[in-house]
Amino acid sequence: MTELHFKPAVELAAMVRDKRIGCLELLEHFLDRVERYNPKLNAIIWMDEEVARTRARAADAALARGEIWGPLHGVPMTIKESYNVAGSPTTWGAPQYKDNVTDGNALAVDRLLEAGVVLFGKTNVPIYLADWQSFNVIYGTTNNPWDVSRTPGGSSGGSAAALAAGLTGIEAGSDIGASIRNPAHYCGVFGHKPTYGIIPGRGHALPGVAVMSDISACGPLARSAEDLAVALDIMAGPDVLDGAGWRLELPAPRKTKLSDFRVAVKLSDPNAEVDAAYADRLQAVVDAVAKSGATVAEAEPKLDTIRAHEVYILLLRTATSARTPPAQLERFQEVLQDLGPEDPSYLGRMARAAFMPHREWLPLNNERAIMRLKWAEFFQDWDVLLCPAAASAAWPHDQEGERHERTITVNGHQVPTTDQLFWAGYPGVVYLPAAVAPSGLTRDGLPTGIQVISAHLQDRTAIEFCRLLEQEIGGFQPPPGY
Repeated sequence: MTELHFKPAVELAAMVRDKRIGCLELLEHFLDRVERYNPKLNAIIWMDEEVARTRARAADAALARGEIWGPLHGVPMTIKESYNVAGSPTTWGAPQYKDNVTDGNALAVDRLLEAGVVLFGKTNVPIYLADWQSFNVIYGTTNNPWDVSRTPGGSSGGSAAALAAGLTGIEAGSDIGASIRNPAHYCGVFGHKPTYGIIPGRGHALPGVAVMSDISACGPLARSAEDLAVALDIMAGPDVLDGAGWRLELPAPRKTKLSDFRVAVKLSDPNAEVDAAYADRLQAVVDAVAKSGATVAEAEPKLDTIRAHEVYILLLRTATSARTPPAQLERFQEVLQDLGPEDPSYLGRMARAAFMPHREWLPLNNERAIMRLKWAEFFQDWDVLLCPAAASAAWPHDQEGERHERTITVNGHQVPTTDQLFWAGYPGVVYLPAAVAPSGLTRDGLPTGIQVISAHLQDRTAIEFCRLLEQEIGGFQPPPGY
């Protein structure tokens, strides 16, 4: 049973249904691993073991009566700290919300529970979910299981680290700036950022917030592409208001054989240099896809990517401005006075976005609508577009100064960490679905992931491509020592 903890959630659920293992026995297996491995990772930062044991016993009793709650019956699960879970703190890593213990669940949590999961804990995030690292003053720093001196990514860093180390069966995160895709890439697991709006964000919010943020999406992380597909079906669908008259019917995958896919490839862009060690892994994946018989070519939508990235940063920082602390707003006012409103730096764009009038936001949103139409035209000829998820593999922890002041090493020189947000916003700003699948290890033994973008509402196409790719080149592999 040594490999039990690395099995996909769908396999764990099948074992439970076939009564090869009990729900409580499976939960205890994961709890034992958390006790053993979590202290050096700090991925799981809150647990309620007794509530989980009670639910696992109930799941066993239901199965004995012939009842199956859903496709994930009995699968132990943790979830990103930013989701409301009744009786748990939901802080988003911000000290002022340290005592924010919620009475109810997020809608996505309720849907996962209805599908049968045994929820036993929550995983770490950066403050306000605004970093590609996962550290905060409440819970401390989460480490990457492949190398504890490195980041697991963010903001769903605890989610990806827990999955990679075999501490949980399946996870759910959220993504406005690759916060699902980036940790999946850094930790070597699967992640999916759905089409904007198909998974309601109710309950994934700070106190008093009922509106879903622009660009942001809730979605699953897992150790297999099939897990992503199952979790997406569970989590997706209209909220109560829309559900009175609307129904979500995602199209089936465009193709079911890798050799039939029309695959566009974009491995570089002037906005964000890609490290050679990572680029080599991406090229190896592209070569394998071409060898399978798929139609593969370098191609991309007809967009000015420099302008597209600028629009993304402005819309992103406008979307997150509502939770900007007063002290930071004062700093942004000073920045605007010193740099001017048209300064092209990341700091300048953050400051401009924080105070953007609605009349300036409207033309940006119109630009986005035009870009969305160009992407739709592009996907008439292509099924998926493959590109990087970030600039490099996971990098060493760096908690000094502000995020926009930090740098990472790319091809032997230092570049701003925020440059790689281009790969986050490339599909994100236009609301497109994008999955990340493992793409193998670098020469230094660090995991990588390839980003798979598909057309609007073609989530199942992106995930199916990941599943077929998993069969072709292999998928998740455990980090050594776990």
